[in-house]
Amino acid sequence: MDNKKINLLSKLALLIVAILWGSSLTVVKQSSQTFNPNFILAIRFTLAAILLSIIFWKRLRQAKSDDIRNGLIIGCFLFAAYSSQTLGVRFADPGRSGFLSASYCVIVPFLAWIVFKTKPDKYNLSAAVLCVTGIFFISLSGGQSTSENPLAWLGDLLALLSGVLFASHIVAVSALAKDRDPIVMTILQFIMAASLSWVTTFVVEDNSHIIVTSRSVFELLYLAVMCTAVALLLQNIGQKYTNPSTAAIILGFESIFGILIPVMLGIESLTVFSVIGFFFIFAAILVSETKLSFLKGKELSTEIADLNSEAELSPEVVE
Repeated sequence: MDNKKINLLSKLALLIVAILWGSSLTVVKQSSQTFNPNFILAIRFTLAAILLSIIFWKRLRQAKSDDIRNGLIIGCFLFAAYSSQTLGVRFADPGRSGFLSASYCVIVPFLAWIVFKTKPDKYNLSAAVLCVTGIFFISLSGGQSTSENPLAWLGDLLALLSGVLFASHIVAVSALAKDRDPIVMTILQFIMAASLSWVTTFVVEDNSHIIVTSRSVFELLYLAVMCTAVALLLQNIGQKYTNPSTAAIILGFESIFGILIPVMLGIESLTVFSVIGFFFIFAAILVSETKLSFLKGKELSTEIADLNSEAELSPEVVE
């Protein structure tokens, strides 16, 4: 296959990943009508861990003790982030929650400043301003969730908290997973997140009322197989043959699909304020992830490649 076809297929793979991630919170929202949040995560991470372990068993067998230790530690951050996000989407619309969670892209450089002493640049600061502006407009939007659910503010708060936790997860990956096999580290994270989810759901949640239907089973399988395992594989393939700036832009469309899908399904409605807020947050994601290198040719490509290698296991692998 020639390079042109490979490049096109890699971009298509990343676009599919963005669509899968964008649809995930809508499916979580529907699934949460049947299952408790941590039960959803327990099934999702368990199935994904089993599937990926089977596919990559030879690589997993080669994991060393420090790989296992670091992977399990990072998995704690992964669990905390997704637990708060999954709980939050019960109280807020999925598209709105997805955009607020995506604030992690902007938060990462500031957490990295604290941990690694690397000062944020002008693009990081600009992205922060854009993101805060977007959150302000979304808070004014009201929308379907606040008009029908008095606890919508709690959903927004949990979505923002998950953004902070996702950012913490990326910084933990940069500190603990550097120069390690990303697939193996991801599987270990899934194992830890699944374990913590099972403990939490049995200790805190009441699952006695659950009535399993074919639809609810399909929703869990879709989250575990398509939005987690398949998305991870396509992400790794797509990013291997796509330059970092282009990959970041394509994957950034997760937020756009995240709002389009629930709107098309009639789950969520748009207001002028919410559209303005989403625009600002999406702009913040682009500025933070690409540093506008797509407007400047290739002068920043090396720098972005270095940054992406530090955050190789972005939380989107399980969106």
